Amino acid sequence: MTTAVKATAPSLLARFGIGPDSAAALLIAAGDNPERLGSEASFAALCGVSPVEQSSGKSRRRRLNRGGDRQANAALHRIVVTRMRQDERTRIYLERRTAGGKGKREVMRCLKRYAAREVYALIRADMVTCHQRPDDPATLTTTA
Repeated sequence: MTTAVKATAPSLLARFGIGPDSAAALLIAAGDNPERLGSEASFAALCGVSPVEQSSGKSRRRRLNRGGDRQANAALHRIVVTRMRQDERTRIYLERRTAGGKGKREVMRCLKRYAAREVYALIRADMVTCHQRPDDPATLTTTA
């Protein structure tokens, strides 16, 4: 599976916290035709990490969309948890937002959205370069 992901989206595996399983789940969610995704917001909705307004009485807040591809959402969750444990920039962000009054779930919601934005850009860039390489054996067709 790792070789297939490397052939399709090599820059995805180069990012911190994104392993072959998570990358494969996100590539499957994006599909073989990434042009159908008009923006990173549509990819976030497809993965179930787009924010939805939730208001009751005096409080106004956002929650994650409960729809979307559950495997892609789980992959983004794994990426965020790995980064929260081992990435220094993510730890600083977590501490800053918690000191500002946000809960851990709210911070994870923001981080998932950021990860979806990052992954979308990587997938789009890799798919464009993958379709432009005529010497790639995966894109060649044989005629008998």
